Amino acid sequence: MLRENEPDMPEIGTDKVCFVVAKSRELLAEDVGAQRDASNATDDGFSAVLTDSGDLPTRLELVEFIDGLDSDERDALIALVWIGRGDFERSDWRAAVKSAAARRESGAAKYLMAIPLLPDYLEDALSAFDQSCRGFDERESPGL
Repeated sequence: MLRENEPDMPEIGTDKVCFVVAKSRELLAEDVGAQRDASNATDDGFSAVLTDSGDLPTRLELVEFIDGLDSDERDALIALVWIGRGDFERSDWRAAVKSAAARRESGAAKYLMAIPLLPDYLEDALSAFDQSCRGFDERESPGL
């Protein structure tokens, strides 16, 4: 339960968190260690998109998105990861955000993208705040 006067994730919108979740999941789908070769993409079933080099546009998009967040949003995103990972409880929201702000000197995107279970932690944290990414894909890609 939130303490009285405790904010309910005001620093970052759920759709922004869900965008990070979606792009992080795309990165996790890569075939680690597979190398792009000179084969024809149609002949190899487009498997090149699953290689380390195939995810470069997604990786760049995610880095640019995280870097484009304001400092409060980046702090909130990191705090959510920590809550999802179990380092903090939902009731410790302010303490988690404050701790995230204290580590601002290192790059947020690099830090977040090095966390193997990033999308899971973010979804767990959203769940702790009675929110989810359910429906995000439909809102972002209607008709697909």
